[in-house]
Amino acid sequence: MHWTSVDTRLHPTAVASGLDAQGSLGELHAALRAVLLPLARLAVAQGLPYAQAEALLKLAFLEAGREAHGGHAQRAVSRISAATGLSRREVTRLLQRPEGEPARRRSPATELFTRWLSDPALRTPEGRPMALPRQGPAPSFESLAQAVTRDVHPRSLLEELCRLGLAELDAAGETVHLLRETYVPQGDLVRMLGFLGANVGDHLSAAVANVLTDGKRHFEQALFADELSDESLEQVRRLVTEQWQALLTALVPAITRLIEEDRAAGRTQDRRLRIGLYTYTDAMPSASGSNPPSPPSDQEN
Repeated sequence: MHWTSVDTRLHPTAVASGLDAQGSLGELHAALRAVLLPLARLAVAQGLPYAQAEALLKLAFLEAGREAHGGHAQRAVSRISAATGLSRREVTRLLQRPEGEPARRRSPATELFTRWLSDPALRTPEGRPMALPRQGPAPSFESLAQAVTRDVHPRSLLEELCRLGLAELDAAGETVHLLRETYVPQGDLVRMLGFLGANVGDHLSAAVANVLTDGKRHFEQALFADELSDESLEQVRRLVTEQWQALLTALVPAITRLIEEDRAAGRTQDRRLRIGLYTYTDAMPSASGSNPPSPPSDQEN
């Protein structure tokens, strides 16, 4: 049995020494393969051809090249070409493309759901989310919805939560009940892909920043264990869910209070935060080794 707790934050001197001192190019390739393989599985499963995935990778290299030079306009094409290996013609073409869609903000329905779960004033003595009167003064669904946003009518937010299978209105139409305590938009591919991009993107950004910079560190740790049975994993899933709910209940009110204090103090509010927790389970490597299988041959027997 093995236990491992990993902290990806590096000592500043380790970062400054670069790849030659910290690892071989082969190790970099192994790290990139581990990251890219799940993305390739997603692309294949969703029918995204390699050519389109390659185009997206070029755009990512373009943005990384621009960031590496601090967005300097002078000799931008040459600078980006030198940093990324893309040809000057390709860089010019990519720079002339229309700008993409702006980043999407979290939906009001998601924020309402999170607040309902985490607000101590909206929980029963047993710690479960309260059923709320549809209308009226707090605590009510209407007052909660208006605390989240004044731009969307409470009825519209209720309909969205019901559509997502997160809440329901009783037969009398007077009380709203939460149906779940986690938001995993199953069956809604668009939302699931949005969550994947936002959550995994920020997690990977934190890990990469920890490796590449010697400034502020992002918290990023992991716990690894093996020699578990399926029955044990089911118990672990319940424990992790309980821990996440406890973390959510503690952090959301605290962060909400900090946001309100920033607003009251007139501080610049231009920073964002994402906090996540995840689990992943898989079969242990076989006794013969953990090397990946050889690629299939094009030859027929």
